[in-house]
Amino acid sequence: MMDLSKILSISGKPGLFKMVGESKNGLVVESLSDGKRIPAFSHERISSLKEISIYTETEDLPLADVFKNIYEKNEGKPLASPKKLSSDELKKLFEEYVPAYDKDAVYTSDMKKVISWYNQLAEANMLDFSEEAKEEEEVSEIKEEAKEEAPEKEDKEEKQSE
Repeated sequence: MMDLSKILSISGKPGLFKMVGESKNGLVVESLSDGKRIPAFSHERISSLKEISIYTETEDLPLADVFKNIYEKNEGKPLASPKKLSSDELKKLFEEYVPAYDKDAVYTSDMKKVISWYNQLAEANMLDFSEEAKEEEEVSEIKEEAKEEAPEKEDKEEKQSE
């Protein structure tokens, strides 16, 4: 399963980083692009991708769901570099993956980040939704079993109250 909690974005540093350890005054991170390890200090703005979501017209959409939409519609392949796209092309592309995104709150710079992050994760083979699909199947099976058992319980309760 894809765990975005250890994938970090650090303000002022390009690209994404994977947390590999802790030091007394911050974290030790590894760049996804070149594998170099560097310290990330507590005074830097560090965001876990798991905490990031995209504003939509209804409720916020977690970044993992956005990545999953892109992954499924694009068969796991990286997208075109967002730097090569015009603002209009970028908005049109982003709307394919997040149809109800909030057009007032999500800027083209945000879209570029999401697409470049997706590409970095795809190139590092870190986009794995297979476990997630299995978990969803198991949850729906459990719900089905619960629905089948529920009427039996109601019948027993009705008989006891008579």
